[in-house]
Amino acid sequence: MALFKLDENLPVEATELFQAAGHDALSVLDQALGGHPDDILAAICQQEQRAIVTFDLDFSNIRTYPPEEYFGIVVLRLEHQEKSHVLEILGQLILKLYDEPLAGKLWIVGETSVRIRG
Repeated sequence: MALFKLDENLPVEATELFQAAGHDALSVLDQALGGHPDDILAAICQQEQRAIVTFDLDFSNIRTYPPEEYFGIVVLRLEHQEKSHVLEILGQLILKLYDEPLAGKLWIVGETSVRIRG
């Protein structure tokens, strides 16, 4: 089981998807953190030892957010962002978590690939 914080730019059902797979997942909105700056959100994720899952490309900047300092950063780079498609990709991502460690890594997730840095 891993700990996740899902950004406000993800469907609310995404949190339920992670929880159904046995992960401890909270959304930014669950904690009334909507609209907070990225650096505040990143610091909270570090404190809570949670990986962040987001569409926010700022989190893919390894100079600003060095992966080794976090419990995981997952940035979605999807061509289509319809809710059903996002949830499908997240379901595939959850399966990949069983094979690949997330802590200290940056995962860039596309429709057909996952690039891992760190």
